[in-house]
Amino acid sequence: MFHPLLLPTYLFAVILYYMPSSMLTLPLQVRWVVLAMIFFTTCLIPGAAAVVMVRFGQLDSVEMRRREQRALPLLFTAICYAATTFLLYRESAYDAIFYFVMGIIAASVFLTFAISQFWKISAHSVGMGGGLGLLLVLNNLAPEAMLVFPIAIAIFLTGAVLSARLALQAHTPAQVYAGFGSGFLLALSAATVALY
Repeated sequence: MFHPLLLPTYLFAVILYYMPSSMLTLPLQVRWVVLAMIFFTTCLIPGAAAVVMVRFGQLDSVEMRRREQRALPLLFTAICYAATTFLLYRESAYDAIFYFVMGIIAASVFLTFAISQFWKISAHSVGMGGGLGLLLVLNNLAPEAMLVFPIAIAIFLTGAVLSARLALQAHTPAQVYAGFGSGFLLALSAATVALY
């Protein structure tokens, strides 16, 4: 339920259906189109590509337990995310908040790809940290949105996901905490640079 590929869809669901109308010009009745596109380009396509890589022997499994096998799927996912950012930027009907958020998500995947060249950082933790950071940024941009409830849920889920990664012994504590910190700080710093 909280695989990194699903996090952009969850985050955009909050943006599309929780943020105030003062921040979004896109009509409510067509917002599902954006959400469907996000799900298709950030989850279905990279997920299907990982399955194809397993079928052709590029990966042992879609879980990518070995650091050496993470480069190709992470790079492909990062390219998909960058392409989604470009599509959102190119289409004038979409609000700037869409490509702003998607751009930060794409940057976090490129960061995970770069670090994974020499260290097995937790992609789950990067995603959860980045998602929490972006929710805090959105709350700062639109305090009237009252994102306290989504932020509280995100904090709880972040703790649960990080604890699960440690309990499964998928990562060391350092890999989990570094993942969370890098995702969280990337979101906050990128937003600071872009907005101020």
